[in-house]
Amino acid sequence: MRILVLGREGQLARSLAERAAEFPDLELAFTARSDADLSSSGSVANAIVAVKPDLVVNAAAYTAVDKAEEEPALAFRINGEGAGEAADAARQVGAAIIHVSTDYVFDGTSSSPYDEDAEPNPLNVYGRSKLAGEEAVRAANPHHLILRTAWVYSPFGRNFVKTMIRAAQDRDELGVVSDQHGCPTSAFDLAGALLRIARDCEGFGETYHLAGSGSASWFDLALEIMVNCKRTGLPAAKIRSIATADWPTKAVRPASTILDCARIERTLGIQLPDWRQSVAATVDQLATQILA
Repeated sequence: MRILVLGREGQLARSLAERAAEFPDLELAFTARSDADLSSSGSVANAIVAVKPDLVVNAAAYTAVDKAEEEPALAFRINGEGAGEAADAARQVGAAIIHVSTDYVFDGTSSSPYDEDAEPNPLNVYGRSKLAGEEAVRAANPHHLILRTAWVYSPFGRNFVKTMIRAAQDRDELGVVSDQHGCPTSAFDLAGALLRIARDCEGFGETYHLAGSGSASWFDLALEIMVNCKRTGLPAAKIRSIATADWPTKAVRPASTILDCARIERTLGIQLPDWRQSVAATVDQLATQILA
């Protein structure tokens, strides 16, 4: 099977490249932004038509949550219209599409985890643009699979785990929000699950939630990162609990977007590891790089 991954430098794309050797029946190709730019109409479609893959994985997105408040048109162009164009181009060449979405399509007011049937109600531009992308993909290509995930981290790019490790090298104490809850997710784990879905050709025409097992606050996640920093010999800072109100941001964040991932486990047999296990593995890899 030939798979075209939109995006090459992002966390998920790089994790897909890392795990590709485990799936020898899958042939992965990656697009650079210069070849397939979701911000430019027609660019992605041209790349898909040229490659004629069996499956498109949309791992490219506008993910700067706060900056999106200042440039909503660009966020909607990339996450909404661009995603729809990719899905339509995939349909034209007879390909399916896996589109990666986010927990931020929910408003975070539920007292229980969100399943796939919960009503979306995003609070910020980023969440609204990602919801627009989901709707565009569904409308453009019936052979789609929408995968909502959350709080993605990896040894690559910019993410919370790397930010905390870097901050701890310069500061003895860090204030971290303790009243926002979600499901920390390793991009490496997510990539493995996505490639398994592609290999088995299962689950298309549906929306699934897939995130690290268990839930945490940003404070909980930061504490776990520091535990592993100490274990691996990296500098570790003291973590101080603060409220969202103490850390104002341009974009409103939902208070609790814990995802219920039972459907994908029940129907496809996929469950990601406990988030603590995967954080430890990521810190191990980063420590090896930093201390080398």
